[in-house]
Amino acid sequence: MSVTVTLPDGSELAVEAGSTVEDVAYEIGPGLGRDTVAGVVDGEFVAKEHPIEGDVEIEIVTDGSDEYVDALRHTAAHVFAQALQRLHPDAKLTIGPWTDDGFYYDVTGVDLDEADLEEISAEAEEIIEADVPIERVEMSREEAFEYYEDNPFKRDILEEEVVGEDPVSFYEQAEFRDLCRGPHVESTGEIGGFALLEISGAYWRGTEDNEMLTRVYGTAFPSESELEEFLERREQAKERDHRKIGREMDLFSVPDHAPGCPHYHPNGMTIRRELEEYIREQNDELGYEEVRTPELNKAELWKPTGHYETFTEQGEMFAWEQESPGTSEGEGTEYGLKPMNCANHAYIFDQQIRSYRDLPVRFSEFGNVYRNEQSGELSGLLRVRGMTQDDGHAFIRPDQIEREITETLRVIEEIYTEFDLEVIYKLETKGETAVGSDEVWSEATEALRESLENEGLDYDVEEGEAAFYGPKIGLDARDTLGREWTIGTVQLDFNIPERLDLTYTGEDNEEHRPVMVHRALLGSFERFMGVMIEHFNGNFPTWLAPEQVRILPISDDNVAYAEEVKDELSEFRVGIEDRSWTIGKKIQTAHDDRVPYMLIVGGNEEEAGTVSVRDRFERERDDVSPVEFRDHLGSEVGQKRTEPDFLE
Repeated sequence: MSVTVTLPDGSELAVEAGSTVEDVAYEIGPGLGRDTVAGVVDGEFVAKEHPIEGDVEIEIVTDGSDEYVDALRHTAAHVFAQALQRLHPDAKLTIGPWTDDGFYYDVTGVDLDEADLEEISAEAEEIIEADVPIERVEMSREEAFEYYEDNPFKRDILEEEVVGEDPVSFYEQAEFRDLCRGPHVESTGEIGGFALLEISGAYWRGTEDNEMLTRVYGTAFPSESELEEFLERREQAKERDHRKIGREMDLFSVPDHAPGCPHYHPNGMTIRRELEEYIREQNDELGYEEVRTPELNKAELWKPTGHYETFTEQGEMFAWEQESPGTSEGEGTEYGLKPMNCANHAYIFDQQIRSYRDLPVRFSEFGNVYRNEQSGELSGLLRVRGMTQDDGHAFIRPDQIEREITETLRVIEEIYTEFDLEVIYKLETKGETAVGSDEVWSEATEALRESLENEGLDYDVEEGEAAFYGPKIGLDARDTLGREWTIGTVQLDFNIPERLDLTYTGEDNEEHRPVMVHRALLGSFERFMGVMIEHFNGNFPTWLAPEQVRILPISDDNVAYAEEVKDELSEFRVGIEDRSWTIGKKIQTAHDDRVPYMLIVGGNEEEAGTVSVRDRFERERDDVSPVEFRDHLGSEVGQKRTEPDFLE
C-alpha cells in the first residue's frame, strides 16, 4: 500500500506505507538521504526513523534547517545526563527536553548546587570531544519496565506518555541509554558550544503535590562563537531583568502574602496609567465602549462557554463552593474568580435586543482576571496569577469580519511601532481541546488568513495552538536583545455566540448569530510592563517615565529658582533634587534613576533666567529658556517619541 507525502514546495511523492522519514529523503535524492537528521511530519518534529503510515505533509530536516539546533540541544541534554551519571551513579533521570534557548533535565537522587556544574560540564566536554556515535535502539515495553525498575519517573512516562507503543525507543551513546522518541544528531561531536547555566527546583509533572526535583538548565550551539554570543546576550538580559530594575526604580513588588499578584508602587502606577490612557485612545479610535465587570462570579457563568471545563481541567481556575444557608441560593453555590472577560461581555451584549444596524458592538475593559499558575512558574510581572488584560470584544456581522480584523491589525502595527518593537504574527489553528465544528473553524481560520494577507503581513502558522473557542492571530514582540515575547492577540470566534445563543435581528427581520472578535492590544499590563522594562532597560521614553525631568540646584541658594522653573513645567512630572549634595552626585543619582532630562540651575542660570539641559545620553546644552524646553517637551511627550531628543 502506498501513501502520499506532500513536500514544502507543494509537490507530492508516493511512498510505501511504513517508510521512514529517512526513506522519503532517499526517494527525493541520495544526498538528501545522507544529510537527513530528522523530519517535520504534519507539524510535529520527529526522528528520521519515524514511520509514515498515511498521507502527510513532510519536511526533511538537515543541519541547514532551523530545527537542527533543537535536535542538537536534545542530544546535549543526553550528554549532560551521561556526564551526571558518570559522576553521580545514583542520580535518577526524569525528563530532559530541548527548549527555545537550550535544554533542561530534571533529576533526583543527588544533591547539586551551582558549584557542581563546573565538574559536570568538564565531563560533558570530554563526551563531546570523544565524538560518541548516537544510536536509536528499541526495547519491548516489558523490557523497558524491567530496565527502569528503580526509576518510578521513567515508569510513569511509559505508563502515561508512551501508552500503546511496543516496542519503545531508546537512544544510546557509549554506556549511556535513555528512553526517548528523539530526534537526535548523529554524534556528540556535532555540539560545537556547550554550557550548563543554572539550577532550580521543579515539581514532577509541574504539580505541587508531587516530588520536588532538581532542574539543571543548559544550552548548546553548533559553534563556540554562537555560544559566546548567546552568553553575552544572557548577561545583558540579567542586567535588564525587570525584577532588578523594578526594585531600583521602585516600580512594583510581589510580596509573599500575594504570590503572583503584583503591587504597583507610585512610580509603577504612573507608567501603568500612561499605558491605560494610551490604550483608551486606541480603543476610542476603533469604536470601543469601556465597561467594567466583576471579578467574582458564579461558576455557572463559564460553563456554557467552555471556560469552566477548560480552566478547571488545567487546574488554572480559582473556584470554590460557598455555603449560603438562609438565602434563596441555598447551600453549595460554586463561585470563581474570572479567568477571562468573554462571558461577562457577552452577558452585556445580550441585555438588549440588537439590530443589524447596531453592529459592530464593541466593549473594552481593563479587566482583572486570575489564573492559578504553578508557584514554580511565577516570575515577577512576566508570569503572574492576578493580571489586568486590556481586553476587548467586538460583536459583528459576518460581512464585517475582514474590515474589523484589518482595522485592528492596523492599530496594532501603530502601537508596537510606538514602542520600537518588531511584531511577529502567528496564525494559530485548531487544537485538540477545540469546541465547535470543523466547518466553523475552517471559515474562521480562513478569515484571519485573508486579513493578514490583505494587509501584506508576514506570518507563521502554528498548528494546533489556538484557544479552544476559535483560531487566533498571536502577536509576539521582538525586543532590543532579539528575544520574542508573546503579548497581544486577535481571535475570531463563532462558537461562544452559538453556545450563549447570542442574536441580532437582521435586515430580513430574522434572528442571526453574531461573530465575536476577542482582542488584546497589549495582552496584560503586567506582562507588557515587564517586557517594556527589559526592552528599554528602565530608560523609558519621556512620555512613560515616572519622573520626566529632575531639576538640580547647584546650591541651596538656587532652590527657590528651581521651584520657579518647576512651575513653568507644571504639566509634566518634575522633581527637584534639594538635598545638600555636590552637583556631580546629583547628576549621577538622576542618571542612575533613569530620568530622561536633568535641568541644572545655578547662580548664572538664575541671573539669566535660563537652565542648562542634560539628558540621559550625557549630552548638554547651556542657556536654554524654560519656555523653549517646555515647548519641546510638550511636543516630545505628545508625539510619544521613543528617545529624549531635545539635544539632538
